Amino acid sequence: MKKILAGLLVVIAALYLVINKQDSNTLVIYSALEQYRNDDLKAHLADEFPGLNVQIMYMPTAKVAAKVQTEKESSDADIVLGIETGYMEKMKDALADVVEYSRLDYIDGMLPEHGKYLIWESYGGGFAVNTEILDKYGIDEPKTYEDLLKPEFKNRISIQNPKSSSTGYNFYLNLRNVWGEEKALDYFDKLNENVKQYSESGSGPVKLLIQGECAVGTALTYQVVTEINNGNPLKMIYPESGSPYSLDGVSIVKGKDDKQDVKDVFAYLVNDYLVYDKDHYNPGRILEGQKSRMKNYPENIKYADMTGIDDLELRDELLGKWKY
Repeated sequence: MKKILAGLLVVIAALYLVINKQDSNTLVIYSALEQYRNDDLKAHLADEFPGLNVQIMYMPTAKVAAKVQTEKESSDADIVLGIETGYMEKMKDALADVVEYSRLDYIDGMLPEHGKYLIWESYGGGFAVNTEILDKYGIDEPKTYEDLLKPEFKNRISIQNPKSSSTGYNFYLNLRNVWGEEKALDYFDKLNENVKQYSESGSGPVKLLIQGECAVGTALTYQVVTEINNGNPLKMIYPESGSPYSLDGVSIVKGKDDKQDVKDVFAYLVNDYLVYDKDHYNPGRILEGQKSRMKNYPENIKYADMTGIDDLELRDELLGKWKY
């Protein structure tokens, strides 16, 4: 029943967009960002462009890529936002050239040479722990992946299912890169003995930590720091191999870049709002000289080996071997 209702909601949302697109003042953004970030973006766009009806439709990154790649210029979307770079690469032929819109100074090598999208954010993760639970049971903080195999963590760990969460896949891929595929899969077999819950979403383990249901969870840095700043007893710890991370991007659907409203909104997005988003939501470094304004956000994070993160064939191969 839940799946049927979810499907009906998607259909209703799509019909709503079709009807509203008949209005020449309507602009549609497909976004894979969290809903609270989409809501804030919509409020800013309403203030900046009061004459425009900007519709932001949440959609998982793989679904955005499939729709835009298939529909191309006939897509309802004018702009795509927060899409993992592997999927941006997959649909790049359906995207406009956008590199010249940016006035920002990206870190060398951050942008693709073909110029079909700009980087929106870098999101890295590590181990998040509930310090109150560790103290209550006299458990030492985990410092390494092997520490998570200790018996004191049995039924006290939550990780993401990599088949449904890119955060979970980031950890999986990094361990495959560091240890090799066989050792990584063997590790997850052992870790399974201590896992209380596999989360379908990237933020799931953080929610369980806040609720006191788990002591440790794999999580994104900015989500954990946000909760620390909200007063929750969490702490971020990075494993010895570094923080697993990935990038996502933003672009204009090819053929929609001849509309002045789309050009104006996109220019605002990738220059003004991008900086605001980094200051308030995800300070992961993508720009030269970028400084975090988020309280308690770690500095000098060591990042992990994410070779192959944009290789969707490798992703399918690894996920095909995932058991849990």
